[in-house]
Amino acid sequence: MKSTAPKKQPEIVRRKLLECCAQLLIEHGVSGLPLHAVAQAAGVTKGGLLHHFPSKRHLIEAVYEDLLKVLDAEIDHAMNQDPIAFGRYTRAYLGTVFLPCKPANEQLWAALASSTLTDSELRARWAEWNNARLQRHQDTDSHPFLKIVRYAADGAWLDNLFTQDCPPSPEDRSNLYTALIKMTQEPGQ
Repeated sequence: MKSTAPKKQPEIVRRKLLECCAQLLIEHGVSGLPLHAVAQAAGVTKGGLLHHFPSKRHLIEAVYEDLLKVLDAEIDHAMNQDPIAFGRYTRAYLGTVFLPCKPANEQLWAALASSTLTDSELRARWAEWNNARLQRHQDTDSHPFLKIVRYAADGAWLDNLFTQDCPPSPEDRSNLYTALIKMTQEPGQ
């Protein structure tokens, strides 16, 4: 006789846990993240959560990895739209991290970015991700001007995250973005 019990769907449960954790990170930050609240929001027991993620650390790292995948996809999409090889990765990176994003993602990045500043393992993971991207695009994006643009994009991104109470005007931000994009043009043009 065949069982009529529904099949477990571990990937769906895992995805739900990541989504609920991301939302709770926005509300509580990394240090105040309650695992029981993540489990409850996802509709699983704490034991069910721990089956997928053996610790709070593993769960936060999985959310971080998930965000890096989203960032990768956004950068890759922007690169596919750009017909000019020189600086393509830098322009895509600039457009992805510099331009305003969805408020929920921005808040989540703020929660994780502040943790990255103080957490050596998350910082190492960011460096690993960043170095791998740069290695893949060194033929088109190794010029010093392009590195300056990426540093400026990182600085603008952090500024946007940490000065949300008094952000720069949209006009100032647009002017800076335009100036940085001009720096991604091939030298001598």
